[in-house]
Amino acid sequence: MITTLLAQTADWIRPDVDWHGLAPELVLVVGINVVLLVDLWIDESKKWMMATLSGFVMLGAFIPVVTLAVIGDDVRSMFFDRYVVDEYALVLKALFLLIGYVVVLMSQTELEEGGYYQGEFYVLLLVSILGMVMMASSRDLVSIFVALELLSIPAYMMAAWRKRDAKSNEAGVKYYLLGVFASGVLLYGMSYLYGTTGSTKLDEIGAALISDDLLPMQVIAVVFVIVGFGFKVSAVPFHTWAPDTYEGAPLPVTAFLSVASKAAGFVGLITMLFLALYAADGVYEPFIFALAALTMTIGNVLALRQTNIVRLLAYSSVSQGGFILMPLAVIASGDAAEASLKAVVIYLLIYAFSNLGAFAVVMAVSRKTQSGEISSFGGLMSYAPGLGILMTIFLASLTGIPPLGIWIGKLAAFRALLDAGDGIGYTLAVIAAINTVIAAAYYMKVARVMWMQPVPDGDTTPIRTPQPIAAALTICTAGTIVLGLVPSLVLRFADLPDLSGNGLLSLGG
Repeated sequence: MITTLLAQTADWIRPDVDWHGLAPELVLVVGINVVLLVDLWIDESKKWMMATLSGFVMLGAFIPVVTLAVIGDDVRSMFFDRYVVDEYALVLKALFLLIGYVVVLMSQTELEEGGYYQGEFYVLLLVSILGMVMMASSRDLVSIFVALELLSIPAYMMAAWRKRDAKSNEAGVKYYLLGVFASGVLLYGMSYLYGTTGSTKLDEIGAALISDDLLPMQVIAVVFVIVGFGFKVSAVPFHTWAPDTYEGAPLPVTAFLSVASKAAGFVGLITMLFLALYAADGVYEPFIFALAALTMTIGNVLALRQTNIVRLLAYSSVSQGGFILMPLAVIASGDAAEASLKAVVIYLLIYAFSNLGAFAVVMAVSRKTQSGEISSFGGLMSYAPGLGILMTIFLASLTGIPPLGIWIGKLAAFRALLDAGDGIGYTLAVIAAINTVIAAAYYMKVARVMWMQPVPDGDTTPIRTPQPIAAALTICTAGTIVLGLVPSLVLRFADLPDLSGNGLLSLGG
């Protein structure tokens, strides 16, 4: 009996582990420990090295992602198909690592000049990125929830990083309280899924759900899971934490939350919808339709009233979440499943460059103006034309103006809606078109201030942009312009998993 037990234990300890497939996660785990140990022993005057070390850890984890992509398109399944490395996962892992690297560049100068401890910040950032990388490969309720908490808990602490700033403390507390509540709702829904299907594996849950005969507990489970992820992606009406948290948190953290954390929430939601909940389309389609319409409309309307650039970008981020949500409302309609997944992945890839770039410009300008008001950008073109042009590019991309970045993402989202060929798709397309015009109004308001209004205090001293922020701006500008001019680069990333027998994308499961 003991021999049998040991053999069974060995099977669990030794399940088809692919060390190459796990290499990005392993590099991050080792890097986290190295950064932590170096921070304990390094002299205070050399703390600037922590950013460089963290950047090398991100790049080190990026290397196996590239080698896995180059070797071939085979699916690597581990832990009894509960952890999968496929093209879908690799694209998103690369996105998270690249975002993390840009945030490291953006945060270096602010931490040095602000007098805040650096080592702990980068450890938390790396741990959060590790959770995101794990999320991309998770195909089980337990691993999804663990990955979500691993990426969220460090973010709560980073939001309150300015320990002596009341606004930063408020941002951290609001984010923490609402985030914990959202996790509880999500976990409650997951427990119902497990209780009614007898499995935590997503594809087995999907096979157990019957679209025409859902139990009441399964309906509740679907709603609770979407609500839980709705908080994570700041979808209306679960967005109330976002503006205050974005305004109070340090700007690099705000950029990180608006891009990486939001993308990770969408990855979890996508995985759940395509693998576990696809049979419950009668529940999630109208729900996501309402969330998408409310999120893009209310986010845009509230953004029109903002006078603070960070709060404007916060509501802009809420609105962009609505555009990302809308293809998910039609994944079970006709042949729209593949187009919907591609649209979301494309949008997340391009949105990351444009939004991070906008925040990098805000950081550079606020170093001089010491203000977050939109009016402080007055006359920017007269004394910092380079930053003014870059901000105009990022704002035009966020608006969806060709040939810059996000236009191809919005085009893919509209195409997915029209491919669905039903009332939900057509209605959402009309709502999205109207909201695109509304968004243009407040993005162009910022551009008008930069190009046409005078300098508020008459100070036209040139802005000196620190090298790390300049590097971040270079990466974001290149991504925004190149992906807009050569969309095929993104479209080939969107050649994700094949359609499975149920008519939906398998995500390698």
